[in-house]
Amino acid sequence: MIVIIKIDFIKIQVLFILIYKKYEHIMIYSNIAPSSMVVTPHHLATESALAILREGGNAIEAMISAAATISVVYPHMSGLGGDGFWLILLPTDCKPIAIDASGASGSLACINYYHGNSHIPYRGNKSAITVAGTVSGWIEALQISKEIVHKKSIPLSRLLRDAIQYATDGIPVTVSQVSAIKSKLHELVSLPGFAATFIPDGNIPCPGDRFIQKDLANTLKQLAEEGLDSFYRGNFSQKLIKNIKKIGIPLTIQDLQTHYARCSDPLHLKHSQGDIWNMAPPTQGIVSLAILSIIDNLDMVHANEIQTIHRIVEATKEAFAVRDKYIIDNQYMTENLQKLLLSNYMKNIAKKISDQFATSVNTMCKSGDTVWMGIIDKTGMAISFIQSIYHEFGSGVVIPETGIIWHNRGASFNLRHNNLLTLAPRKKPFHTLNPALACLKDGRVLVYGSMGGDGQPQTQAAIFNRYVIQKMSLQEAISAPRWLIGRHWGKSSNTLKLEGRFTTGTIDILRKLGHSIEILPNFSELVGHAGAIVRHVNGMIEGAYDPRSNGSAAGF
Repeated sequence: MIVIIKIDFIKIQVLFILIYKKYEHIMIYSNIAPSSMVVTPHHLATESALAILREGGNAIEAMISAAATISVVYPHMSGLGGDGFWLILLPTDCKPIAIDASGASGSLACINYYHGNSHIPYRGNKSAITVAGTVSGWIEALQISKEIVHKKSIPLSRLLRDAIQYATDGIPVTVSQVSAIKSKLHELVSLPGFAATFIPDGNIPCPGDRFIQKDLANTLKQLAEEGLDSFYRGNFSQKLIKNIKKIGIPLTIQDLQTHYARCSDPLHLKHSQGDIWNMAPPTQGIVSLAILSIIDNLDMVHANEIQTIHRIVEATKEAFAVRDKYIIDNQYMTENLQKLLLSNYMKNIAKKISDQFATSVNTMCKSGDTVWMGIIDKTGMAISFIQSIYHEFGSGVVIPETGIIWHNRGASFNLRHNNLLTLAPRKKPFHTLNPALACLKDGRVLVYGSMGGDGQPQTQAAIFNRYVIQKMSLQEAISAPRWLIGRHWGKSSNTLKLEGRFTTGTIDILRKLGHSIEILPNFSELVGHAGAIVRHVNGMIEGAYDPRSNGSAAGF
């Protein structure tokens, strides 16, 4: 006799959150291992990376395996059709290598392409106007592994094996993916390839349903056989561009062939607690460093919860103003952001922050969806990594015969003439993505980050301040309730959004200070999926993941 048990995953998820809320005071312990540690927002990606490390692979190889797997298991947040950024700290170095794996706009992408429209749409082929750089970042990272690490490499076919298997055999649909489909279905359902890929039988999947991606499996198999460079300059690129042209995306084979990831100097903040690095333009790495620089001039050690939130929010507003004034493709930059960090600029901004009132919000808000992942291996190599398709499901366009959903990062441009963000051919758009890495004065190495557009620098500030300045445990620093000022997942709002776990007293006083408050659910995805890894001076490696995600922190 066969007994079929139908599991209500939604009820299980709700029950878990209720249990977590009741016992959150004891669920604050991170994982510690003596050799290696991996943190990702999906446990299957964590296990893929961990397997490579156990087989003798290094952190770079493990990260590529995780990046490939998460492209399959978290398709609404990450994929081969997006962009990526790396910070890699080698065991013998004191400064990380930065990899910018973001793509420029197509050579056919210009204001006239929009035929008089006033803005670039967030969905469809007219938002999918930039080259996808993610795979180029994998290529560059593997080259670094080959040239600098000097060890026998793990074959590419092995690095992609888990991703191929999950795409072929299917993965369990997450609550996060279902929620994204439901909330954005009206924007996505009519776009090329979306319904056939993500709601193939006409019904939105339920959490736990098996999700198979055969075209994506074939793409990964072809890249495993031909090499990753085939994405841009091989047989696969010909197949890709043929289908890109079918749906009217303004990219050419030359755009693919001339695209390469590039190594660059990361931005550096000399903080009172150590050295902190983040990405240079076209990312908003300056925002994350600016917030930390500003609050480093305030007394955060003795700040209570209200003062902590208020000061970081006010610093965030000021940092966004710097971002919106300067940041675009590096070739168009007119300001040396590193000099801003070295000058008294941030100290003078800190003097403007008052504990008595909140200032108004005058900033353009940036939304986005992505994944942050971190690895530290047994040699001490540390990686802070981000990969994204921008909004959930990116442009919503699935390239025929490939299973690749193309990102909509081109929507960061505008169609106004002579503006910082004016669209032009082969120009990189503004990026919210910014992985962080710190070498603390006491010898600890910290990699940390989060997904979530405007929320990324805010969450980074919360984690760093809580863990490094206020001495919270690592897991508590991530699990504790968070906030977000600005846009989330495409919704424009300048309210200060607080998770419901903050006390009524905290919320009331923040309102009295002048903050416009919006209450979010407990453990809300809107404040991001964060993570962090610390390598302690005794060699032990500690990892913490975000309970708001499907992730895990695992080591050995």
